Amino acid sequence: MISLKMENKEIPEIELFTDGGADPNPGKGGYGVILRYKGRQKEFFEGYEITTNNRMELMAVIVGLEKIKTKSKVTVYSDSKYVVDGIEKGWAENWERNNWIRKKGNLVLNKDLWERLLDVIDEHEVTFNWVKGHAGHIENERCDALATKGINAENKIEDEGYLEYLKHIDWYQEQKIEKVGDLCRKCNTAVIKKTPKKRKIKPGQNYYYEYYLFCPNCKTMYMVEVAKREVTDNKLF
Repeated sequence: MISLKMENKEIPEIELFTDGGADPNPGKGGYGVILRYKGRQKEFFEGYEITTNNRMELMAVIVGLEKIKTKSKVTVYSDSKYVVDGIEKGWAENWERNNWIRKKGNLVLNKDLWERLLDVIDEHEVTFNWVKGHAGHIENERCDALATKGINAENKIEDEGYLEYLKHIDWYQEQKIEKVGDLCRKCNTAVIKKTPKKRKIKPGQNYYYEYYLFCPNCKTMYMVEVAKREVTDNKLF
């Protein structure tokens, strides 16, 4: 925790420098954080057994902000476009409004960390700045070194959010959509039955689908074997 003494109830102005990574990606991960206030600074780092670059970049910012226990004006410096643009361009807020589903129906990766980041941002006045990594930026280089210490640490911890994601992927790959009411593999919504309004049989086509299953939430279509029909007369349609 960074100790803050407010003068005349002024909001403290704090600089937060962060970096994170995984080696390989996914693989062993770590993050590094520097918090600076009125010339004083504190450093933090942590290592994880298996995670990703983006998760460690997010985690670095989250941990840094969560260390600040007094409402503050915080300027964040990160070399991650993923993190900086996700906040500054409003992507994360849009994802949250859309129930963490992207335009093409894909689930937003790292939802657990984006939610956590948005929550802690609400407690402060936060501005994000992108800095070029490995370009001689003193604090960024130091954070990179701290993140590497995390990656190489003996006592690394588990990234529970990433492990849950891996379980979801395993379930997704095994899950079959076969009938009305089955849950969409992308957003977990019950699928419905839809019949094409127009059907055109192409020369040499041997089969068609009489209907398909459709997710009303993320608009994903599922072509199912039980709906497959053989073409017996190309002039039927």
